Amino acid sequence: MRSDSPSANRPVFALVDVNNFYVSCERAFNPKLENRPVVVLSNNDGCAVARSNEVKALGIKMAAPWFQLKDLAKKHHIVALSSNYTLYGDMSDRVMTILRDFSPDVEIYSIDECFLSLNGLNILWSSATEMGQSMRQRVRQWLGLPVCVGFGASKTLAKLANHIAKKQPAFNGVCDLGSLSSEQIDALLANIAVREVWGVGSRISLKLEAAGIKTVQALRNTPTSWLRSKFGVVMERTGNELNGISCLALEEVTPPRKQIISSRSFGQLVYTLPELKESVASYVSSAAEKLRGQQSTCDAIQVFVETNPHREQDPQYSNSITVPLPNASGDTRLLIRAALFGLERIYRPGFAYKKTGVMLTGISSVVMSQGSLFTEYGADEKSTKLMNAIDQLNRRYGRNTVSVFSAGNRKPWTMRRGNMSPNYTTSWHDVPVAYAY
Repeated sequence: MRSDSPSANRPVFALVDVNNFYVSCERAFNPKLENRPVVVLSNNDGCAVARSNEVKALGIKMAAPWFQLKDLAKKHHIVALSSNYTLYGDMSDRVMTILRDFSPDVEIYSIDECFLSLNGLNILWSSATEMGQSMRQRVRQWLGLPVCVGFGASKTLAKLANHIAKKQPAFNGVCDLGSLSSEQIDALLANIAVREVWGVGSRISLKLEAAGIKTVQALRNTPTSWLRSKFGVVMERTGNELNGISCLALEEVTPPRKQIISSRSFGQLVYTLPELKESVASYVSSAAEKLRGQQSTCDAIQVFVETNPHREQDPQYSNSITVPLPNASGDTRLLIRAALFGLERIYRPGFAYKKTGVMLTGISSVVMSQGSLFTEYGADEKSTKLMNAIDQLNRRYGRNTVSVFSAGNRKPWTMRRGNMSPNYTTSWHDVPVAYAY
């Protein structure tokens, strides 16, 4: 990254990824979990959605059902934790805040990884590797989370560099492809399967392998014109990216979602309409908050219900209905009213319901919404101020501090989370306490 380097003026991207993110978040507040096999389970404690390295070494696959692992867990003393998305989301925000100190140009790619553009920052560090180690040290010291960093002339190469940094201990968690010779890069890429390339899915990788393109190096050496003729412009772009031609710009602002879905399987079977109403209202509140968070409104809301198809002894039923709104709105009150109207029409007694949910459709920017000659429901200034106040209170004091639809104290429909860790960073009641003697 030195200014006198021949490649100093070329784009430089970094991909920073937290290792085993969910497990690492749990370990940051519970050091007893270090060096122990740990899994984090999905909603209702169903499947393994995060695995420590110790668990991976036992051959346990991602999404393995927990009930099938209990004998193995007992034998190897595997610790199983319920997913704590509030904790993970807050820790993710803290990681991204730290990384913005290294570059103002950040694209949050997922909850545990982000791209950074480092153009023009070469004079601040003697090398990209030094910068990457500084990132690792700061995130580890401030948050207790381990990260790996990959540097490349394109986002695809940065992704591959991060993969190398994770898999090869010799790099000590940081891989800068720009500092390696062409022979070193060729040797590394020749030992990485083509399916590891960002954007190459299982279906395309099978076709590439059938054509004799089995490694990243082979894909890199394939003429981009051939890739375009066989797979289209996306694979042509991937080929260019692997050769250091940056085709994918940094997306610093996440584009608004065209649909917002809020749904979850119940912790236990639900039979009555009032309980279904509580769950639907809760899901609508969550979806509406996301809608307002991206400065959007929606034109319609879809509600769906379904029984458990795996319980063959039970009668089966599923249905959905889309309810158009009188006008575009992001007001939780109007959306709940419309959703419950739809739910009442598709609900049938006598069934054991396993899941329900809502989907907001017809989403558009608030600025783009066209005015009406008539009084609009949930789209005026008073509505906007009320919803903003509710969102601010819930952000400050915790989700559902203020809710539109009272769900009561007993919520049998909520998902099972029998072994969830405290919300260490977002709840005053769960803040760790240190005692000095």
